[in-house]
Amino acid sequence: MEAKDVEDTESNFRWCWFLLVSVIAILVIVAGVLAILEDLKDSKKDSASHHPGPVVKKYADALEIALQFFDGQKSGKLVNNRIGWRGDSGLLDGIEMNLDLSKGMYDAGDLMKFGFPMAFTATMLSWAILEYEENMKTAKQLGHARDSLKWITDFLINAHPSENVLYIQVGDPELDHQCWERPEAIRGIRPLTQVNTSFPGTEVAAETAAAMASASLVFKKIDSSYSNLLLEHAQQLFSFADAYRGSYSVSIPQVQNYYNSTGYEDELLWAAAWLYHASKDLSYLKYVTELNGQQFANWGNPTWFSWDDKHAGTHVLLSRLNIFGAKGMSSEENLDLQMYRKTSEAIMCELLPDSPTATSSRTKGGLVWVSKWNCLQHAMASAFLAVLFGDYMVTTQISTLYCQGKSYSPADLRNFAISQADYILGNNPMKMSYLVGYGSNYPQNVHHRGASIPVDANTTCKDGFTWLDSINPNPNVAVGAVVGGPFLNETYIDSRNNWMQAEPTTYNSALVVSLLSSLVRSSSVVDSFT
Repeated sequence: MEAKDVEDTESNFRWCWFLLVSVIAILVIVAGVLAILEDLKDSKKDSASHHPGPVVKKYADALEIALQFFDGQKSGKLVNNRIGWRGDSGLLDGIEMNLDLSKGMYDAGDLMKFGFPMAFTATMLSWAILEYEENMKTAKQLGHARDSLKWITDFLINAHPSENVLYIQVGDPELDHQCWERPEAIRGIRPLTQVNTSFPGTEVAAETAAAMASASLVFKKIDSSYSNLLLEHAQQLFSFADAYRGSYSVSIPQVQNYYNSTGYEDELLWAAAWLYHASKDLSYLKYVTELNGQQFANWGNPTWFSWDDKHAGTHVLLSRLNIFGAKGMSSEENLDLQMYRKTSEAIMCELLPDSPTATSSRTKGGLVWVSKWNCLQHAMASAFLAVLFGDYMVTTQISTLYCQGKSYSPADLRNFAISQADYILGNNPMKMSYLVGYGSNYPQNVHHRGASIPVDANTTCKDGFTWLDSINPNPNVAVGAVVGGPFLNETYIDSRNNWMQAEPTTYNSALVVSLLSSLVRSSSVVDSFT
C-alpha cells in the first residue's frame, strides 16, 4: 500500500472515531437534559405532595371551635369532656334489650338519637379525616375528630346486635318534644326502634354501613382489630340493606315527621362506594357501575348533597377512582366511573357563581340557599365537595374544568368554598357568625335544651319550658354549634322559639368540620387513603 493510501485510511478512521464520540456525547447530553426535566417534574410533584400552602389561622381556629359541639352532644358516661356544663346522661339507653346504647350523640337541640342522620355525621367525619388528616393534625384537632367519630361508631356497633337487625332510634320524639330539660335529667327507660327483615330500612342500614366502612379506614393504621370489626359490621349491614329493600319511611311511618327519606338508591351506591374503598372487593365496584349505576346514580342530573340525598357525594367519591385510577377494573366499569366524574363536573359548574350553568339558588350575598329549614347544610356540603374536587385536580395536575366552553381552575373551586365558609363565619349582611363561639357576634339564644337551662336548675319535664320561653341569653354557650342559618333575604331572628333558624344539628357540625378541615391550609393535596 502506498504512503498516500495509508494516510487516507488513517484520516478516515480518525474522522469516523470523531463522529462516534460526538454522537455518544450528544446522546449523553440529551439523556442528561431529559433526566433533569424528569427531576423537575418529580420535584413539582413532590412539592405539591409534601409542601401544601401555609396555615390559614381563622379556619384552624374555627375548626377547633366547631369540633367542641360534638362534646356537647355526647350521650353516655362522659370521658375527658371539654364542655363544663355537660354531664353523664342516657346511661340506661338500650338496657331493656340487654344492649348498651348509652353512647352516640343527641341529634340537635332535643334529646333524641336518630340513627339515620347520626350515621351520616360519622360518614362525613370519616371522609374529612381521610382526605384532610394532615390539615387536622396541623391544627391539633385530629385526636378530637377521631374521638368524636369513635363515640358514634361505638354506638352503631352496639345498635347492630345481629346481621339483619339495626336499632335506628332511641327515644320517642313525640314524648321527647313534650319536655324541655337537660339531657342529664333523662329519667327511666326510653323506647327503641329497629329495622329488620319484616320492617326493612334500606337507607338507614346502608348509611350505617357507609359510616362503618369509612370509619374502618380511619382506624385501619391505629387500631386494626377495631377497623376489622367495623368493616365486618359494614358488610353485614350492606347485605341486609340490599337483600331486604324497603324505605324505613314506609316501614315505620312515624319517622316521616322528623327524618323522612326520599329514597334509598343513593344510600346503596354511597355504601357500596365506601365498602369498595375499605375492602378493595371488586364486587362493590361492580355494584356501583355495571349492576346499578345506570338505574340508581341519576347520571347527568346534579342534586344537592345532604343527610337525605347522597348522590352528589357519591359522584365525587367515585370520581376519585376515575381521577386517581383504580386497579383491576373492566373497561365498562371505567366508562361508568367516567359518568360519575362527568356528573361531578356538572355539579361543580352549577356551584361556580359565574359559570354558564350556575345555580340561581343563592342569596344576594352569594350563600347557596336551597331550603328555609337548616339552609346552611347545603352551603357547607356543596363547599366541601367543591374544594375537595379541586384538590383532586391539583393532586393529579388537572389544570382546567370546562363549563360549557368556559374554563375554570381548582383555585376557582376553592374560592367558591371560601366564600361559603366566610359567609358562615361572619362575612354576611348580619355581620354575624353562624358558628357559635367564633368571633364576637354569634347567636345567643340557640334552640338547645342543655345550653338554655342552668346547670344547677332543678327542673321537671314541663317547667323547663320556662327556660325555652325566656328572653335572656342562654346561660351555657353551645360552643361549636352551627345554627340553621339565615332566611333567603339574609336576616336571622335570634330567638330560642325560632327553631327553623336557631336549632343546631350534629350533622351540620360534621359538615362544617369537613369544610374547615379542607381550608386549614391555603392549598392542599390529597393522598390515596386505601
